[in-house]
Amino acid sequence: MPKSVRQSVTIQTSPKTIYDALMDSRKHSLLTGSKASISRRVGGKFTAYDGYAEGTNLELVPGKRIVQSWRANDWPKGHYSKTTFTMRTVKDGTKLTFTQTGIPDRQVASIKQGWIDFYWKPLKELLERHRR
Repeated sequence: MPKSVRQSVTIQTSPKTIYDALMDSRKHSLLTGSKASISRRVGGKFTAYDGYAEGTNLELVPGKRIVQSWRANDWPKGHYSKTTFTMRTVKDGTKLTFTQTGIPDRQVASIKQGWIDFYWKPLKELLERHRR
């Protein structure tokens, strides 16, 4: 039975800066330290982490929302989850709320920790460091 993950992080930067870091191939590659190729249009494809993750953009609202079909290359063939990133301005910067639904049972723990270790921590460090 597929599972879900919901996480949020507050980053001292603008929603547009977070959106751009996630949706710009060069910036995404800098963030992760791995090759990313990301279309900035609905229906466009993306790959990240040297091809470990791939999918399609389902909805894009610059500076506010990203919805994608998403899968890891070690998941069952053809199995996609749905990721949603929402960004909103708060007192201390931007609150990024993330949900991922449809994760294969055996992958939930690693996916949950992976977003924290490989996205939220480096994103926060990178963007807050550049603010200073």
